[in-house]
Amino acid sequence: MIKTPFADAEAEVLERNGTRLVRVRPRHDGDHRAWFTANTEAFRSAMYEHAAVMVKDCGIVEQSELAVLAEEISGRTLEYNERSTPRSRVTGKVYTSTEYPADQSIPQHNESAYSENWPHNVFFFCALAARTGGETPVADSAAVLERLPADLVRRFEEKGVVYTRTYRTGMGLSWQEGFQTDDKGYVESYCADHNIQTDWDGDLLRTWQKRQAVTVHPITGKKVWFNQAHLFHVHALPEDVREGLLEICGEDGLPRNAYYGDGTPITADELATILGVYDETTLAETWGTGDLLGIDNILTSHGRRPFTGDRKVLVAMTQREA
Repeated sequence: MIKTPFADAEAEVLERNGTRLVRVRPRHDGDHRAWFTANTEAFRSAMYEHAAVMVKDCGIVEQSELAVLAEEISGRTLEYNERSTPRSRVTGKVYTSTEYPADQSIPQHNESAYSENWPHNVFFFCALAARTGGETPVADSAAVLERLPADLVRRFEEKGVVYTRTYRTGMGLSWQEGFQTDDKGYVESYCADHNIQTDWDGDLLRTWQKRQAVTVHPITGKKVWFNQAHLFHVHALPEDVREGLLEICGEDGLPRNAYYGDGTPITADELATILGVYDETTLAETWGTGDLLGIDNILTSHGRRPFTGDRKVLVAMTQREA
């Protein structure tokens, strides 16, 4: 049941272990912009209620239209700053989804939870569906919190998470790509304004930033698991890659890593527990070319499954107006 029903559409709620996604099949007779305008409130309401909404064959033709619809539904679009993964700008504030090898998964994560400037909503448009796989799974952040062991949640909630990064050319992102500038002064100013500690060694930059592990959604009041500790943590890497990086860089020079907020280690067993809960709660709907997925970035995480063939998924991120 959807509190604010979609007009001129068939809608159903899919569910798996506390994670929900509203799948909508519109009847817009070719005028998709009018359909979205008529259903803006329904879309917003469904994201607050169920966190994720997929509109099948949504009608978008021009890539720039993704940003227009995203702003109509949920506020101003954002630049992708303070980057942790490689992406390319397509047009305006529309980007490619994370450019990552097709045979690998991208773990569940709340977009930019390591930053003070995370998006409230993320919109994905499937310009070309993969031959097989390539889904963008979602996992309800409140359901994840509820399933995690209480003592683990308490430690994370009390201590928070420290994210460490080392920006160097040729291994992970350079600081120029991460901050989208060649100006060290700008990077220093940005980091000072966003509570990021910095240490320069020539052209090598190390950063530390402490962030929340759990937060409360400002509209719904739901308490949720909201961090990327499991994604930054060195044990998230395959063993051979991890050992190679540790040998080359040492723990202090890893491209990225995560600790408890007091600097104590997050153990491999704790990481495995978190990843196991994500696996239990993940729900994936098959992409079709022309589909649109909108998520509330606090209420749900997203990831990417491996795929074969060509795949093109575009992204626009938004923040609600104050």
